[in-house]
Amino acid sequence: MNATAPPLTPDLVEGLRRLKLAAMRQLAPELLRTAKTQRWAPEELLRTLVEAEIAARDASNARTRLKTATFPVVKTLDEFDRAVSSVPPATLDYLATLEWITARENLCLVGPAGTGKSHLLVALGIAAVNAGHRVRYFTAADLVETLYRGLADNSVGRVIDTLLRHDLIICDEVGFAPLDDTGAQLLFRFIAAAYERRALGIASHWPFEAWGRFLPEHTTAVSLLDRRHPGVTVPLGLSGFVATSTAASADARTPIQDREPDPSWRIWGRVVTR
Repeated sequence: MNATAPPLTPDLVEGLRRLKLAAMRQLAPELLRTAKTQRWAPEELLRTLVEAEIAARDASNARTRLKTATFPVVKTLDEFDRAVSSVPPATLDYLATLEWITARENLCLVGPAGTGKSHLLVALGIAAVNAGHRVRYFTAADLVETLYRGLADNSVGRVIDTLLRHDLIICDEVGFAPLDDTGAQLLFRFIAAAYERRALGIASHWPFEAWGRFLPEHTTAVSLLDRRHPGVTVPLGLSGFVATSTAASADARTPIQDREPDPSWRIWGRVVTR
């Protein structure tokens, strides 16, 4: 039976505690004994201790980022059923690289219920957390409520600035409930502030031309849609529609599979077809 490794001296324990090197403090006694028994070079012992501390901090930071993101459930990209999804494999592969987050692009998933919008958003968000990105998840109702609270105490600007410290902000269930004039203006203010500064991930069961159904002002809907680029728009399910950038055509319905290439289209970057 292996004997217990001798503990560190109190001064070393206190020094490591003051330096907040918890993993090193925990592992050092056993590693010191192993290094002595196996005649490690001093650099090897130091490298092992440093690597252990880095790994422990990375894991702790990931747990903190995951908690801060406030995902309602845990979903992964491996669990996402590509076989039944209408998202093109090449698009999924690109989204999984997370390059669109570092490029501050926006992702919009549009499609009816049951097509995997929330699953994909959450899975991409968790992948981003694991890659070191700061992520925050909201439903549209929760986001507007958060902005409303800031409006009540005249701190909405600070609330938005705090949200924009995240690399990716996810807004799920856009259009599930109608917004009043103030709520719509708050949502527009947030999206305008995030525009080309942070990546946004948005999911809605309403095609773009129908966003006037939950936004009280037509001009607000047009202004929001005008800030959809650069990024990726993904239609899910049996029907997906995108809107042109001009106000006159904001209500036009154009099935993606029938759309002709047109340089005047301003959607969130890449047009993806099935």
